Amino acid sequence: MPRTMLKDEHWTRLRPILLELNIYDKGNLRQTVEGILYRMRVGCP
Repeated sequence: MPRTMLKDEHWTRLRPILLELNIYDKGNLRQTVEGILYRMRVGCP
């Protein structure tokens, strides 16, 4: 099972903020955010 960066409690707080900033809520929005955080964590370009 893949390691996630965001726990459910964090995601329930972050999602409304992203929607308020007019970030389109696609079905894979959380997966996209997780991918961005992963790239930042491992330092890949």
